[in-house]
Amino acid sequence: MKSLWINEIKNKIGETVELYGWVNARRDHGKIIFIDLRDRSGIAQIVFTPQNAELYRIAETLRPEWVLFVKGEVVSRPEGMVNSEIETGKVEVKMEELKVLSQSETPPFPLDGAGYEIDEELRLKYRYLDLRRERLKDNLIMRHKVIKFMRNYLDERGFIEIETPILTKSTPEGARDYVVPSRLYPGRFYALPQSPQQYKQLLMVAGVERYFQISRCFRDEDTRGDRQPEFTQLDLEMSFTDKDEILNLIENLYTEIVKKITPDKKIIQIPFPRLTYKEAIEKYGTDKPDLRKDKENPDELAFLFIVDFPMFEWKESEKRWDAVHHPFTSPKDEDGNLIVRSSIDWMKKNQAAVLAEQYDFVCNGYEIGGGSIRTHDPEVLTAIFEVLGHSKKDIEKKFGHILTAFKYGVPPHGGIAPGIDRFMMILGNEPNIREVIAFPKTGDAGDPMMESPSEIDKKQLKELNLGIKKK
Repeated sequence: MKSLWINEIKNKIGETVELYGWVNARRDHGKIIFIDLRDRSGIAQIVFTPQNAELYRIAETLRPEWVLFVKGEVVSRPEGMVNSEIETGKVEVKMEELKVLSQSETPPFPLDGAGYEIDEELRLKYRYLDLRRERLKDNLIMRHKVIKFMRNYLDERGFIEIETPILTKSTPEGARDYVVPSRLYPGRFYALPQSPQQYKQLLMVAGVERYFQISRCFRDEDTRGDRQPEFTQLDLEMSFTDKDEILNLIENLYTEIVKKITPDKKIIQIPFPRLTYKEAIEKYGTDKPDLRKDKENPDELAFLFIVDFPMFEWKESEKRWDAVHHPFTSPKDEDGNLIVRSSIDWMKKNQAAVLAEQYDFVCNGYEIGGGSIRTHDPEVLTAIFEVLGHSKKDIEKKFGHILTAFKYGVPPHGGIAPGIDRFMMILGNEPNIREVIAFPKTGDAGDPMMESPSEIDKKQLKELNLGIKKK
């Protein structure tokens, strides 16, 4: 006899079943004791009567969150005792055998209810308990379904899922890198990837043509409600493509996700609107406008794309030009023509006028993704780095690997990387992305459960040839 998911017992009337789970609640009704047994799938009512004195004695000792094995017959509930609030509410299990597999101390906070009122740091310290609440379990299940749908959708369209390295090279791409010291190479460091940007472009050089990855990314930047030091994105890249093909792919993917996984949500406009950066700023004062008519209605989804961003922005504090997004984006002139070798001089003299073949993906006032058509000409890419203030020597040191690769028959290519965490936050009607991540960091990038970041001992520091400078 094999054990069942609890929600399967609704169709097992008259059968003897074996179940495993946690005590959700115990209720004493005169001489009858009811235990609500919970697993990931649902709740089953287990009935104990004095006729079986040994099991009844054990039932009197059971407490919330104890882990049990139970065996018994599934029967219909008596008339008037049906619970329409749960999937198994028409049946119950008459106890025949019981084993206590594990006892539990009283949890530090209630596990029923949504849990928003509980101090977040306390919830994260005991996250393994917090995740037992139904709301967070449902968030994880929905996240799983969305990612599974993405994988199947892209697989059916000729994309290959490829993992790229986590230990990589520190290069200036916008945010600060998390760096990892090398024991074998004293004084040298790896960096955790801000994104797989260069690797996915190198995969296009390799002839993969259609790549994707559910990618972990790391950025040492200030945190906020919709940002974490580590996050997950759907990363994809295509060869021989253009902006319209990529945006149409994403529009169709997200339309299908909403239709299949959250059909209660309504997309307010299909095709998704496309606004230029200039139009968005002039009309809404932001490059991520919320186009919902009723901003308080969480069941409406207002997707749109923002296109034609500036390529460069002036950093007054550093007295230099910086890339609005990243330097691998294809620059365009004022008429929308891609910069080629013959127009490099114009780009270097008219930085403020240069546009980018860049696009952002927005939903309900949040940027949930961004991408671009990439520069694949090594001379144009070198010129972009020069505009950003890099010397020839620095360019070769930091980006020589990709410039070399681009000398060997690189196809035109482009891609996009929608963030999964923010999208799940919107779908789940959650106030921040920590509610849709299994083990998130706090708002100040700490982990109260693992007590990280933490110090390392002197032996480790010595192995890594590192020292700590006290402030």
